[in-house]
Amino acid sequence: MTIEVLYGVIGVVGLFLIAVVVSYNRFVNQRNLMRDAWANIDTELRRRYDLIPNLVETVKGYAAHERALFEKITADRAAAAAANGPPATQAEAETPLVRGVRQLLAVAENYPDLKANENFLDLQRRLTETEDRLQAARRFYNGNVRDYNRRVQSFPSNLIAGMFNFENAQFFEVEESIRRPSQIDAATT
Repeated sequence: MTIEVLYGVIGVVGLFLIAVVVSYNRFVNQRNLMRDAWANIDTELRRRYDLIPNLVETVKGYAAHERALFEKITADRAAAAAANGPPATQAEAETPLVRGVRQLLAVAENYPDLKANENFLDLQRRLTETEDRLQAARRFYNGNVRDYNRRVQSFPSNLIAGMFNFENAQFFEVEESIRRPSQIDAATT
């Protein structure tokens, strides 16, 4: 074995090791981007959880006979706030809450005095803003998950993913955001 062949082998092994390190670091970077994006979703969910009790109390003053709905939303909010598992678990806990709040807003549409109440209008505006930020955070998170999963599944990076136990991440898929019924009607026509 000549010295040139030895240098050639060392060079190939060195390039391979550099490629492994670079690929590993990209996986770590993408995983951290997903974690950061998930933290943004969590922040917006917490903001929504803080707004919902105030919204329920405001509507309760006008529609006291909807007690079962108020109790269900309160229970769904508590369940969603307590869920801290992977995105699929969180999404599963969010679905009943989103449906309940959407139903609450539909009930509010039947009360003209409530729809004119400044506190209700402010809460509704803040909830809509939170939903918009939540949807943007969800899109950002899911985009990072898509890019990460593509690398986990693509050759040759899938070899590095397998060696270092990088697995596919879960998307955060929930129902359409909470909107006032009149917004939903306008969006579908």
